[in-house]
Amino acid sequence: MTETKFDVAGIGNALVDVIADSDDRFLIANGIEKGGMTLIDAARADELYGRMGQAIEMSGGSCANTIAGLASLGGRGAFFGKVKNDQLGAVFAHDIKSLGVHFPAPSAEDGPPTGRCLILVTPDAQRSMNTYLGAAQNLGPDDIDPAVIEAAAVTYMEGYLWDQPGAKEAFLKAASIARKAGRLVSLTLSDSFCVARYRDEFRRLVRDEVDLLFANETEILSLYEVDLFDEALARVKAECKFAALTRSEAGAVIVADGEVHVVDADKVAKVVDTTGAGDLFAAGFLYGLARGHSPVHSARLGAMAAAEVISHYGPRPQVSLAKLAKSRGL
Repeated sequence: MTETKFDVAGIGNALVDVIADSDDRFLIANGIEKGGMTLIDAARADELYGRMGQAIEMSGGSCANTIAGLASLGGRGAFFGKVKNDQLGAVFAHDIKSLGVHFPAPSAEDGPPTGRCLILVTPDAQRSMNTYLGAAQNLGPDDIDPAVIEAAAVTYMEGYLWDQPGAKEAFLKAASIARKAGRLVSLTLSDSFCVARYRDEFRRLVRDEVDLLFANETEILSLYEVDLFDEALARVKAECKFAALTRSEAGAVIVADGEVHVVDADKVAKVVDTTGAGDLFAAGFLYGLARGHSPVHSARLGAMAAAEVISHYGPRPQVSLAKLAKSRGL
């Protein structure tokens, strides 16, 4: 087996997040689906951007946020995502490389601009995302470096990628390489709307390719088309070696080799913005598992990281998660 050089190799949409306060009236007036992720074109992105209030702009994308969280914990991460050689692309590449993350995919010289996600945060801390994929949609199998996948303990993919055929091929290529190298393959379902679009494909993927599944309660119920969480839990327990199912303030349910564990959520004085909560939970869990910690300990790291990120705006930690973990005895 190739020496482990990376804890996690992530494959995802390379996006710049634009985050602004909003209210339900704005969402309704602009035809925005609350709490979900909607793919939009360049014209719609320009239209919404012009209507949004004062915003914070920062590098984002679900999987990239997870890898950033992993790096904050002291983990060794690699990220495959596509940006264009433009201003936003340079910002994204600088941000992720500054964290010590290996970012090997070359920037595109032509084609659509770097993608962005317009995020409206309502007073209940729910985020409604409108995503223009731009250059991110052109990620393909040729962008995957087999040597990096072989050297990563876990290959991790965001479900959002399933919207693009080339990105889907990239993940299937990476999953095959990881399996042949004896590594773990992991998937996050990303969004219940995404699950509804690709339910049958995701079921096959979970059953045949995935060792570690991440999902929140809504996503896992949608995947198996059941009404009760325990029914979904029984299904995933039969199909995955590991699963981390998050239930907001109710904590997380962890499946590990047929055993089920419940891990409490960390308390937060005030939930400001739920953007990145699932991404950062995955960061903590992946870091712990890759470093040989138990699934329960790994979930506690995930709960700690998720609590930190929902206490402020933005999808990435504002403090060192490694120092935070040390202060908490984790």
